[in-house]
Amino acid sequence: MSSIPLLVANRITKSYAGVRALAGVSFDLHAGEVHALVGENGAGKSTLIKIMTGAVVPDSGTLSVAAHPVPHMSPATARGLGIAAIYQQPALFPHLTVAENIAFAREPGVVWRRINWNSRRREAADLLHRVGADIDADTLVESLSMPEQQLVEIAKAIGCNARILIMDEPTASLSEREVGRLFQVIARLRTERVGIIYISHRLEEILSIADRVTVLRDGVTVGTYPREGLQRSTLINLMIGRELSAIFPKRRVQFGDVALELRGLTCSVAGVRDVSLTVRSGEIVGLAGLVGSGRTELARTVFGLTPPDSGEVLVHGRPVQVRSPGRAIEMGVGYLPEDRRQHGVVPDMAVAENVSLASLSRVSQAGLIDRFRERTQAQRYVDELQIKTSSVMSEVETLSGGNQQKVALARWLATDPKVLILDEPTQGVDVGSKSEIHGLMQDLAERGLAVLMISSELPEILGMSDRIAVMRGGTIAGELSREEATQERVLAMALGH
Repeated sequence: MSSIPLLVANRITKSYAGVRALAGVSFDLHAGEVHALVGENGAGKSTLIKIMTGAVVPDSGTLSVAAHPVPHMSPATARGLGIAAIYQQPALFPHLTVAENIAFAREPGVVWRRINWNSRRREAADLLHRVGADIDADTLVESLSMPEQQLVEIAKAIGCNARILIMDEPTASLSEREVGRLFQVIARLRTERVGIIYISHRLEEILSIADRVTVLRDGVTVGTYPREGLQRSTLINLMIGRELSAIFPKRRVQFGDVALELRGLTCSVAGVRDVSLTVRSGEIVGLAGLVGSGRTELARTVFGLTPPDSGEVLVHGRPVQVRSPGRAIEMGVGYLPEDRRQHGVVPDMAVAENVSLASLSRVSQAGLIDRFRERTQAQRYVDELQIKTSSVMSEVETLSGGNQQKVALARWLATDPKVLILDEPTQGVDVGSKSEIHGLMQDLAERGLAVLMISSELPEILGMSDRIAVMRGGTIAGELSREEATQERVLAMALGH
């Protein structure tokens, strides 16, 4: 580690409308180092990295890069200094190709300059190969999965010759295999003396890859610690300021009748083939598998987004023709999708409006929305799910990630579902919110809901599931009871071993 840091943020403060986001936070990064930044949602991590990249101006404090003060950091200045950020939600142009997205990030902005696209495609292909992405450079970004888009973002940042790379939840949508590839890329970047700020709620990753860990809580630096000797339980305690007795508050529930049954369900468009599966009332069935195994595609088929070609869907023993999401909702099926920002919530709409979106008939009269009834319904779920918001009329984008996820969950609870499909329910939320969401899932199961939970986190699958179905190649590869399930068995089944 070099004696002169690549980046130093010293006593940074920032407030929004009188609310303190950062209060004297200091942070430094050395060449060839992975310095993790952890804390609950709302701890100040996002504000700090926005200040580092010039997107937000601090109220006070200083920034310096390679011992040179930067009095006025802007996005252009940050790029010129070799600072690049990779966010959880990829910032790509969906209607352009992968090569075009990577090329535009590298262009100097000279007017009337002819671009050699053959050369750009070759460069893009090389960068994709470096990050282990098996993606054609001529592919349109809109056709890529979330994990593939994340890998393109990483390739784009590497192509810009970043000296300081900020990774904000880079593995949130990646499979175990893709995470391994990313860590190989990080190891290579370290040998090239790139400094990496790594932000993740997956504490196991932090403890395996970081050299140092800085913990933020309520906008204040709790401390910076070397990774050696740091325990997961210690990190959790530092982050939330209290002991966390159970991340997975699983309790035994008496199961009822079969609430959801799939018989030979096939959808060629979605790549789902001959899926048979049951979920009983009060049961949480975990749907495991590698990214691309067909888990999300199966959920979309059951919910009517990609209607099946053949097979049967039965809800409480009654065969149903699920040809659209509206029909699925009528039959008591709710679906919380993986991509919270794109499909889960509408950020610039109020909490109350988000909650009522899937159940407008319940808050309407004569075709008009009863705003009082809408607000009353939303307040009920704000109280029940302990959503932290100043008002049900607050825009959802002002809430933390964990609270946005609760709003998305409230929308489906408002439809009074019999079956709830949860796709990556705790993706990108902090450890405290994760525990709260797991508690809500347990409460829903105890009320008799049938829960089908898709998760890429094996600890979550093992910790919350009564039974685990493993998908591979668009079909169910096998099932495991809670008692017989282990990480090794689930992975072996997912890999076809």
